[in-house]
Amino acid sequence: MEGIDFIPLGIGDPDLTTPDLIINEMIKQVKKPENQNYPTSMGEQDFREAVQRWYKVRFNLDFDANNEVTSLIGGKEGVANIARAFINPGDIVLCPNPGYPVYENGATKLCDGIAHPIPLLEKNNFLPDFEAIDIGTLKKAKIMYLNYPNNPTGAIAPKEFLKKASDYAEDYKFLIVYDNPYSEFTYEDYTAPSLLEIDQNHIEINSASKMFCMTGFRCGWAVGHKDIITGIRNVKSHIDSGCPRFIQKAVAKGLDEYVSEEKPKIVKETVKTYEIRRNVLVKGLNNIGWETKKPKATFFVWTHIPEGETNSMDFVKKLIDLGVILTPGNGFGKYGEGFVRFALTQPVDKIKAALERIESIIN
Repeated sequence: MEGIDFIPLGIGDPDLTTPDLIINEMIKQVKKPENQNYPTSMGEQDFREAVQRWYKVRFNLDFDANNEVTSLIGGKEGVANIARAFINPGDIVLCPNPGYPVYENGATKLCDGIAHPIPLLEKNNFLPDFEAIDIGTLKKAKIMYLNYPNNPTGAIAPKEFLKKASDYAEDYKFLIVYDNPYSEFTYEDYTAPSLLEIDQNHIEINSASKMFCMTGFRCGWAVGHKDIITGIRNVKSHIDSGCPRFIQKAVAKGLDEYVSEEKPKIVKETVKTYEIRRNVLVKGLNNIGWETKKPKATFFVWTHIPEGETNSMDFVKKLIDLGVILTPGNGFGKYGEGFVRFALTQPVDKIKAALERIESIIN
């Protein structure tokens, strides 16, 4: 019996390779004996200074590498460990829904916190409606997770929205954890902002995973108010021994490619590839009658399930039978029901083949 040739468009794991400039630096650095010992959980000084420089060049923000920057073993670790530092049993955490599941599960629930879903609705451009959140909930909230450019919806947040979020955080005394790993995955003339451009009393998480196609290397960073950075450092000092030094040094090499707000060549080339894939997929879906909007950021396409389909999971199962794998929207929370997420992590020929298979269901 012949097996099915699956086309995986479900997981957000880049299929493109890490830039040679970074790999070559890593090979050079891993050979040095001093880079083979334990690193520090807060990150090496030269790595933190590279992140400091990146924030200055990219966002024109000044941070103290000693007190306001820390290394992470990928952004996911930081998202979870910030809760270890600040969430006590019973504390309320405001979690976007649909949203990255770690906010609710790996962060909130594993600290015995109470996850309060913030609906991200299409009518609001997938931005939270703060006025719809109960005042009592806001008063009890300890942390709010925000993530723009957004996974899974691909939505973007204007600075006016970030200012509004900051004002609510100040009024109700909660911390914003701004998860920003898709800051460089933007298309056309759009440039993603940093929450810290609005308010430096919070914390922002980013990583090399998407920016430099380094998901498997697990290297990220957190930047923000020194008291928050101290909190996450204290937790990490009891949990991990940090990202390997040779990886940190290679990522620092990549960050130093930024000489202006504009993306450097090694990032531009990656983003251009995904932009082409986005265009092919969205145009193809619309051509077969599946109305889909083109996102301005991320390598995801978030769209309603086709007319006539009853729910996300059943539709995804139909596609699996055809060898096309998508992520059902309800996998990101109840407000994701009725949607699916495509990940643009396959070459154009595979995307076109997936479109042909999908058309057999749509038409």
